[in-house]
Amino acid sequence: MQTVQLAHNIEIPILGFGVYQIAPEATEQAVIQAVAAGYRHIDTAQAYMNETEVGRGIARCGVARGELFVTTKVWVENAGEAAAEASLNRSFGRLGLDYLDLVLIHQPYGDTYGTWRVLERWQQAGRIRAIGVSNFTPDRAVDLGIFNRVMPQVNQIEINPFHQRVQQVAELQNAGIAVEAWAPFAEGKNGIFQNPVLVQIGQQYGKSPAQIITRWLVERGIIVLAKSAKPERMAENLNVFDFALSDEDKAAIATLDAGASQFFDHQTVERVRQVKEWVFNV
Repeated sequence: MQTVQLAHNIEIPILGFGVYQIAPEATEQAVIQAVAAGYRHIDTAQAYMNETEVGRGIARCGVARGELFVTTKVWVENAGEAAAEASLNRSFGRLGLDYLDLVLIHQPYGDTYGTWRVLERWQQAGRIRAIGVSNFTPDRAVDLGIFNRVMPQVNQIEINPFHQRVQQVAELQNAGIAVEAWAPFAEGKNGIFQNPVLVQIGQQYGKSPAQIITRWLVERGIIVLAKSAKPERMAENLNVFDFALSDEDKAAIATLDAGASQFFDHQTVERVRQVKEWVFNV
């Protein structure tokens, strides 16, 4: 498996298995199947409500803990020093792990500074190997780093052919922050798996549109988080290292960029209010 080197000489597999929207009762088996398919990078979060099942899958997958890279994320309601610390203890208990490879602040809202100070302390203590953020703009991610002790090592953001974020990816990578893509397939929106550009490129290489998308992200140095509950899809999503896209292929994919999120914009006032209402029921 190809890896990306994070700050502090930590290597992360460039392809990860995400468990967002996998029902808790299906998560344990999905993790076991993903590891059997070849995944060594598992991504979960407090908000996914399946950390316990991820931990059980890791315990039963038959692969040594040291061969796996495991991520979770601190949710908005747990922002701030006291709440974040308590939530990490709960996450460790649910996952049944002695250490985590990566912990992210899940959303750029609330007391992110307080949460970040907790992550820095837990990293210093050796409980967490790498720390980062999710859904932060480059300026917010860098701000968090330069006004504290540790620059975020990762920013996990939405990236797909319809929302390519070329400038933001460059800014993050130039700041030494690795980029992870959530929703690389846009959750199937706008007919992405039947898109004529992606289908035509795939036909050249005997690959599916999903494989073309994954390869396109890998060639940009972006860590890709894919989700599937089907073992055959898991294997397919990993099979992207035996071909390379041409400049013409990349130029064609560039024409698909709509320049907007396929889900929601984290930078709007409306979104901030929605999250506050959603999380705290106020």
